[in-house]
Amino acid sequence: MELTQQALELSAYLAADEAVDHRHPLVARTAARLRSSAGAEPESYARAAYEFVRDAVPHSYDSGDPRVAWRASDVLATRNGICYAKSHALAALLRHAGIPAALCYQKLEVVHGLVAVKLPGRPWARQDPRGNRPGVDARFSLDGERLAYTPDPAAGQYDIPVLYAAPPAPVLDALRRSADRTELDRLLPVSL
Repeated sequence: MELTQQALELSAYLAADEAVDHRHPLVARTAARLRSSAGAEPESYARAAYEFVRDAVPHSYDSGDPRVAWRASDVLATRNGICYAKSHALAALLRHAGIPAALCYQKLEVVHGLVAVKLPGRPWARQDPRGNRPGVDARFSLDGERLAYTPDPAAGQYDIPVLYAAPPAPVLDALRRSADRTELDRLLPVSL
């Protein structure tokens, strides 16, 4: 699949916004801790940031946490989030380190959130920080995707090839409008 940048300028994938708030002090502190253990080399740092969000921030459906975090800094503070929120956190950690990061999606039963990373000299590579559990084994990979899910075209599922610089309105609206995870269940977007 050929990925298409929504924004032409790569700088758009380094920008901070309300959801990917990479200038927040908690994002900066977390990035500094990751950099001190992984080193400054972009691929090592990107892998460490990915593994941190995948493993240290439980997916709220797996943990049963009813809270709905949507800002990257809130995800890091609460150590909680669904795929969209976890993607915001990973994008913020990458962008804080000067690594372009895009938000991207799959259409499964509902829209599923991913991140694409652009390392020097390499094409965009999609990563799935959702979190592993029995039957789900997502891995950081630059040489072939290791995502949590593979869309089933027979069931109307597909990959969405657009690389977004900011969360699309249906994703952000669902997160912002939900008082808890039960309400979020009803508001999850089925399309972008």
